[in-house]
Amino acid sequence: MADGREKTTLTLTSKRQATFPKETCESLGLKPGDVIELEPRTENGSKVWVLRLQPARTRAWVGCLGPRARKVTDHSLVAIRESITAGRKRDA
Repeated sequence: MADGREKTTLTLTSKRQATFPKETCESLGLKPGDVIELEPRTENGSKVWVLRLQPARTRAWVGCLGPRARKVTDHSLVAIRESITAGRKRDA
């Protein structure tokens, strides 16, 4: 390009997904899970798209049950079945 920026080409998959190259994500400050807004514009008679990073959503519900949950250290199938049985007895 005339202004010194390099072009990046993306290929769309059959599911309409595109992967941004690592260097592009780093230069834009993008991380996995980020939400990007696409805005169509017309500049100099050509249609262009502006990418804009959306603010991270707050997820207050993440981890909210931790204080109410018992500390479980045994994740074996036997322990899981015992927990289910105990819960059923408690609810009966």
